[in-house]
Amino acid sequence: MKEPTFTIGIEEEYLLVDLETRELAIEPPEEILSECEARLPGHIVTPEFLRSQIEVGTCICRNIGEARAALTELRGTTAAVAREYGLGLMAASVHPFADWHQLKHTPKERYDIIARDMQATVRRLMICGMHVHCAIEDPELRIDLMNQASYFLPHLLALSTSSPFWRGEVSGLKSYRISVFDGLPRTGVPDRFESWGEYARFTDTLVEAGAFEDASKLWWDMRPSAKFPTLEMRLCDVCPLMEDALAIAALYSCILRMLYRLRRSNQRWRIYPQTLVAENRWIAQRFGVEGKLIDFGIPAPVPAGELIEEIITLTAEDAAALGCEAEVAHAREIIRRGASADRQLALYQASVGAGDSPRDALIKVVDQVLQETVSGIES
Repeated sequence: MKEPTFTIGIEEEYLLVDLETRELAIEPPEEILSECEARLPGHIVTPEFLRSQIEVGTCICRNIGEARAALTELRGTTAAVAREYGLGLMAASVHPFADWHQLKHTPKERYDIIARDMQATVRRLMICGMHVHCAIEDPELRIDLMNQASYFLPHLLALSTSSPFWRGEVSGLKSYRISVFDGLPRTGVPDRFESWGEYARFTDTLVEAGAFEDASKLWWDMRPSAKFPTLEMRLCDVCPLMEDALAIAALYSCILRMLYRLRRSNQRWRIYPQTLVAENRWIAQRFGVEGKLIDFGIPAPVPAGELIEEIITLTAEDAAALGCEAEVAHAREIIRRGASADRQLALYQASVGAGDSPRDALIKVVDQVLQETVSGIES
């Protein structure tokens, strides 16, 4: 089997925020999208389900260095265009105090159909995520690696958590976005398949039954892309700090290369039942990097930081081969100072403790995320 190229692509969804009120922009000017498209040839800039959102995607990147350059250009340019219309770019998975009842979906056939079919479950979808594509050209290998790599998804989610609030309240979760998204069908840990043929028959059955028109409406945490020869990781929150996003993308690609390397030596990672992986998914959603994920080989709960350190060690050879050692090492910094959800909660609690009203404290959280989204990026 020919070695995959492991090229990567990163998609990020952003929220557009009124810089005067810090509210979500309910109907941002359509010119923002067209202007971004004009200034970012070769990249993907598209509307998302809600008008308050915008989605960007890098070109195919041969390595994490190219991904860094592409994401810098995407964030910087999109933020600059938004500012021209009095709006800020917010790379967090949930706005701290927005109310979904006030929002409107984008008038597009695909979104009109989703709104009709999903009703209230999709109307409250004011959430943003980060998707990472990693090229695994051989379809049989793509399925095999999906079966094995699902185990590591909760670890990556913990590093990315950025949605601790919902409609002005502390949710008690580090990724409330997952709770919202899980209201849709065909979400969560992917099924296990013995072959690409079995996966194809599975999707064909749902298409023939009229459940959906194509596999792009399989909204699992990880899936074979319906458009590209990639394995697409979809579980993570979007990260305000670009360095955090790059660390997660790098670690994901290294995990896939490590699993391929094991296969090449006639070894493999143990495949655990979906329910066990889903339990770790819940722990990551609830506690983020402060949680203790279950090491099923023991079995016992282990601090997330220790498990991330184990993954860094396991993938050291792969990080060197892919040229992303610094980005992978940055995962240690996320563990040390917390993910975005931890920083948001710390600021909120400190502000309320200093006498601010909950609303004023949440406005400070919005300002923090707006600043972090473009931190270190020339725009």
